[in-house]
Amino acid sequence: MIDGDIMKALKGYIMITVGVFLVAFSIEFFLAPNELAAGGVTGIAIVVNNYIPSLSVGLLVLIMNVILFIIAFIIIGNKFGAKTIYASLALSGMLWLLGHYITSDMALTHDLMLAAVFGTFTSGIGMALVFNENASTGGTDILAKIMNKFIHSDIGKSLLAVDFIVTVFGALTFGINKGLYALLAVIINGFIIDYAIDGFNICKQTIIITTHHEEIGRFIINVLDRSYTKLYGKGGYRDSEVDIIYTILSRREYITLKKYIMEVDDRAFIAVNDSHEVLGEGFKNLTEQ
Repeated sequence: MIDGDIMKALKGYIMITVGVFLVAFSIEFFLAPNELAAGGVTGIAIVVNNYIPSLSVGLLVLIMNVILFIIAFIIIGNKFGAKTIYASLALSGMLWLLGHYITSDMALTHDLMLAAVFGTFTSGIGMALVFNENASTGGTDILAKIMNKFIHSDIGKSLLAVDFIVTVFGALTFGINKGLYALLAVIINGFIIDYAIDGFNICKQTIIITTHHEEIGRFIINVLDRSYTKLYGKGGYRDSEVDIIYTILSRREYITLKKYIMEVDDRAFIAVNDSHEVLGEGFKNLTEQ
């Protein structure tokens, strides 16, 4: 039987692989065929490929990532995990493979607006999957960290600055029209990644006031395999003591619990809030941050 930690790690690499594929798909079917250099190392590769067509986008991404990793190890030390190295190499490999079978006439659309929107949406979801596993695809992340070390700029601002510079070169190479679409894609991409990561990690912070706290508590522990905190309060209307259950669940677990509560106590009071990040036992480890 496979160990739980191995299964967790395997699941993480599978999610990274899916995310990287979505990024590669968006580049080869939307961005590169329409010459939209939407930031990042891939954007640089799209620009360089225009001047040196014999070098594919995938090969250029691989060369630049290897060079950046070497520089990063020399300048800022060994701060890049195995998942990031895997993601960056996987992206380069997928781009290289897709580049052998896809030509510009195989793009899903040549409408610049559609290419920017759907390409950015697909890439953003893919990047969110990668980031959600505490990895990245390297590239401009490395440049941002190098800038942070030498000029002490925020990493977020450094990323935006690097991506903006790439879109400027894209505009000089492919024209201002495509440059502006690429800049739009960069801006949209940040929002999509943030919203997607929030969606992946969102949990339900649940407060339950009930006279059947023992049954509901046992259900949370035995069926949902979660824990809860019991609070003691006093109702303001009747001035009577009440038992309060506080727990945090996934969306699926919350739906299961709500159905059970409706069966055992249809007069229970339930308050639910979204928690966008939960750290600790049973959720994401603090050491993973």
